[in-house]
Amino acid sequence: MSEYSSMIIGHETMDSNTDHLGNTVKIVGGAVVYSSASAHALGHKVAAVTKLAEKDRDRLANFTLPKEDIFCLPSEKSTDMVNIYHTADKERRTCACLSKGDPFNAAELPALDVGIYHLAGLVYGDFDSEMIKTLAKKAPVALDVQAMLRHVAPDGSMYFEDWAAKKECLPFITYLKTDAAEAEIMTGCADRREAAKHLYSWGAGEILITHNTEVLVYDGKSFFTCPIRSRNLSGRTGRGDTTFAAYINERLTHSIPEALLTAAATVSLKMETPGPFKGTRADVEKYIADFYSDFA
Repeated sequence: MSEYSSMIIGHETMDSNTDHLGNTVKIVGGAVVYSSASAHALGHKVAAVTKLAEKDRDRLANFTLPKEDIFCLPSEKSTDMVNIYHTADKERRTCACLSKGDPFNAAELPALDVGIYHLAGLVYGDFDSEMIKTLAKKAPVALDVQAMLRHVAPDGSMYFEDWAAKKECLPFITYLKTDAAEAEIMTGCADRREAAKHLYSWGAGEILITHNTEVLVYDGKSFFTCPIRSRNLSGRTGRGDTTFAAYINERLTHSIPEALLTAAATVSLKMETPGPFKGTRADVEKYIADFYSDFA
């Protein structure tokens, strides 16, 4: 076993979130925060690597990890985001990037023994193709494809476009995470299963696609699904990050159906409370007993 189950790499952000009723909340977020929180809550030892401007290092207090497992690299700027949600289910949103942190590269990462390199970026440019290829020589790579599709325009507005290097890089990705919309951008398929088949055919190992109703996994042979059963959506932000980190860290020692059930239950419970998941494995197991008795 590696010293760390995974190294989660990405920018912390200051998020300004406005709901469909016009209520605004500022919260420190970023995929690296939500991802590391869910993996840590389930009992996995994970390392978080982020970048911040010196003036923003107080944001590190928002990680749920032990301090010795948080590695902060210098950056000229930190990443700041604005999210405006247009619907109650928070499925439609407009995002803007007010400030963008420096890119990551493989050479600057701490020399740790890790089971998975988890690339939890936010926008295009956080990671390049060479970083993916370099890390894949050392350990399996997990990629949230958002960081390859979401671009920042000069005015700070954000837009999605297909990943030009997808067919070059996907063979180096062991675990690929998209949501339904991102899968359609990459493949042209609105059907999630057809999209997953395309992504697998281009070289990705296991494809995980999140949707507001369920989480789907495809390994090239079989499809696996598990429903989302949150009782409310007050903690919708961080849904995909929470799911993916829970899944890939569980996959180190569990089957696909077992890892998927744990991930779906973890994110369902997390979405009932704003912020990163701060429960325990026992809380998730109780949630499975209460709401997933047909799966467990």
